[in-house]
Amino acid sequence: MDFITALDMGASALSAERTHINIISMNLANVKTTRTANGGPYRRRSVVMESTPLDADFKTQMRGELDKELRGVRVQAIPVDQRPLKLVYEPGHPDADADGYVAYPDINVMEEMAALMTAQRSYEANVTTVDAVKQMYTKALEINR
Repeated sequence: MDFITALDMGASALSAERTHINIISMNLANVKTTRTANGGPYRRRSVVMESTPLDADFKTQMRGELDKELRGVRVQAIPVDQRPLKLVYEPGHPDADADGYVAYPDINVMEEMAALMTAQRSYEANVTTVDAVKQMYTKALEINR
């Protein structure tokens, strides 16, 4: 594996984790949102990631046999969660139904915070990887002098 391939792998992971962090932040920001532009309460979202090839066709053909299994990561989809909404009795709320219940998104703050911490750790690990590759590249240039 060369330096550029390692940087491509790290960059793809950083991009995917940034999207994951943004989606979690949206979920946390909309815990109490009862009315959206689409109508109805906010629906929790999640991130589905998949592995993806790193390079264009020409470079793929030129790589060695050992590097052909290297892959990056990308966000495949951001599905809307189908959990049932939480009904809370609040008869004075403007979005209450005829029985006085308000439909809130079923977002567990602790679950979202745990996912956020995991995504942040993954992001930090990938930043460390990219920094290590940059340091190796710099050392290789120094050796070449």
